[in-house]
Amino acid sequence: MGKINAIITGIGGYVPEDVLTNEDISRMVDTTDEWIMTRVGISERRVLRDGLGTSFMGIKAVEQLLEKTHTSPEDVEALICATTTPDYFFPTAASMIAHNTGCINALTFDMQAACTGFLYALETAANYIRAGRNKKVIVVAGDTMTSITDYTDRTTCPLFGDGCGAVLIEPSTEELGILDAILCTDGTGLDHLNMKGGGSAYRATHDTVDKRMHFVYQDGKYVFKHAVMLMADASIKIVERNGLTRDDIDWIVPHQANKRIIDATAQRLGVEDKVMDNIQKRGNTSAGTIPICLWEYEEKLKKGDTLILTAFGAGFTWGAVYLKWAYDGKKT
Repeated sequence: MGKINAIITGIGGYVPEDVLTNEDISRMVDTTDEWIMTRVGISERRVLRDGLGTSFMGIKAVEQLLEKTHTSPEDVEALICATTTPDYFFPTAASMIAHNTGCINALTFDMQAACTGFLYALETAANYIRAGRNKKVIVVAGDTMTSITDYTDRTTCPLFGDGCGAVLIEPSTEELGILDAILCTDGTGLDHLNMKGGGSAYRATHDTVDKRMHFVYQDGKYVFKHAVMLMADASIKIVERNGLTRDDIDWIVPHQANKRIIDATAQRLGVEDKVMDNIQKRGNTSAGTIPICLWEYEEKLKKGDTLILTAFGAGFTWGAVYLKWAYDGKKT
């Protein structure tokens, strides 16, 4: 038997129905559509209704995935959920998604690597497949970022939206699938991108609530600089060590954090005309941005297409994945 590779054989997704526009935000804080579009390139984002959590979106994405791939939920052996905003500290969002989609035989766990979570979970799932332990693994990735967004902070509240994507990963002996990954961490990023309240260091109290410590804090200029530098560096490194050229790349799929970050990363790679980009309508859904992009661009993808996925998030975490697409999207 030849080398076992881990391939994506299908993708599902879900974004909530409710839309929050820049005009809506301008009624909450001192901002305008022009100010937001100029700085981050986002015109609207989707918002999950109160009373629903990330697992709700994950369930919808997995149900669609199972239907599209004609997969019996009982055959799914593992389900990994990459999220920063699970419904609860425990139980895991993964266990709730598996239970509600009938994946009763699946090993489940949540993975938290912030906006880079999908890449971390993708490589983890691929290793289950490569090792021969599993034949059907689902990766779900997404966040309800609006649940931790401070709508009194004009610098961060336009950035975030809600959404979720899911992929099915299976074995193949073809030279396709998740072929290489670079995943990195630098803990010095703590002070620049975090949510201080709610964990064991700053437990939920009246004081932490009054100080608005249960929302995302971001040092925008510092994060921007490092996101552009590190996403591009990881992507260039993975391209070079796999002997790829610009002409070999069909798509770059960057984390959708900020249009200027997306453009700067693509420019450094010299692939400005090969970028998957949906930030204008979706905003930053954290771990969900890359799978939601793949879901929305699926019809444009062809078997054998070379993709470079890259992301940067709190931690700091960042990385890049070299992926050969395994099926023609128009046939799904």
